[in-house]
Formats: sequence, structure tokens, C-alpha cells
Amino acid sequence: MNFLAHAFLARDSTDLLLGSMMGDFVKGPLDDHYAPAIRRGLILHRGVDTYTDAHALVARSRARISPPRRRYAGILVDLFYDHYLARHWSDYAATPLEEFTAHVYSTLLERRDLLPERLQAIASNMARTDWLGSYREMGAVGEALDRIGTRLKRGNALLDSVEELLANYQGLEQDFRAFFPEVMRFAQGYARE
Repeated sequence: MNFLAHAFLARDSTDLLLGSMMGDFVKGPLDDHYAPAIRRGLILHRGVDTYTDAHALVARSRARISPPRRRYAGILVDLFYDHYLARHWSDYAATPLEEFTAHVYSTLLERRDLLPERLQAIASNMARTDWLGSYREMGAVGEALDRIGTRLKRGNALLDSVEELLANYQGLEQDFRAFFPEVMRFAQGYARE
């Protein structure tokens, strides 16, 4: 899962959402550096990632990626699933996407001092350019993948990888539509614990 899905799955609590959004930026053991509710969000993020990575439908999506890019299939599928979530938002949420993303951005900016340094550095750009909402558009997905690819050590293997989404659009969409209710149930079960 990518940013939009992680935020959505932690939407019931501001601290849970904040911790979940921080998940990709906080590594290693969780100590008392974060408040308990934020730690729960970090744990939820890790749990969702583990659940997602082990799920057969996600494995099927990764297998749809062409062999030259299969090494990066996890990154691609995470972002593609955010695309489908943004496109089908009203099927999963009563709050409009624009209202939800505005809440996510305001949470990140208002509590910026709690964010890991790297997330602090991108939070204002994320809000200014509406990263999460922009995932509805194929062009924005392509730009995000190209940008992510610049951080790879062996050259930008993600350049133009939005072609994978175009080539497998319906199959990936079917996988997402079958998988997302399952990960929602997983996250809701975590929230009830």
C-alpha cells in the first residue's frame, strides 16, 4: 500500500493516521519517542504492509508486471492500488476525496514537528501539489513513479513504468477491487483491538 491507502486505513483517528503516514520513514524498533496512539499507527502501517505483501491477490498483481520491471513490482503495485482507490473513492468512503486529502495534509502540516525529517521535507510539497488526490490521474502516477525511480541506486528503472498500468489496467483493477475490502477488514480488526 502507498500513502493514500495507508491514510485511508487509519482514518478513524488523527494520531493513528499520523503514525500510519510516518510508517515508511520510521525504521527499526519503536521506542517511547512517539505517543502510544502514534505508535499504534506505525504498527498498523507495518501490519498492513505485511498483510499486503503476503496476500495472494497482491502476488497476482505483482506477477502481471513485465519481467524487466518485476524486481520493482511491489513499488508499482502499491502506487497502482492508490490510483484505483482514488478513482473508486466513493465506493469506499462517504467523505469526498478532496475533503479527506485536505484533512491528511492539514494533519501533517499542523503536526510537522512530530514527523521524521524526510517526511517533514516533503509534507508541504505533498499538500501543495495534492499528491494523494492526483493519483486519480494516470499522468500523476507516471510522474510519481519517475520521481521514486530517481532514488534507486541502479539507475531509474521506474522511468516510464506507468506503461505497466496501461498494459494491465483491467486485471490490476480486478485484483485491487477484490483485495481492498479484505485489507479494510484487516485494518478495522486492528483498530478494534
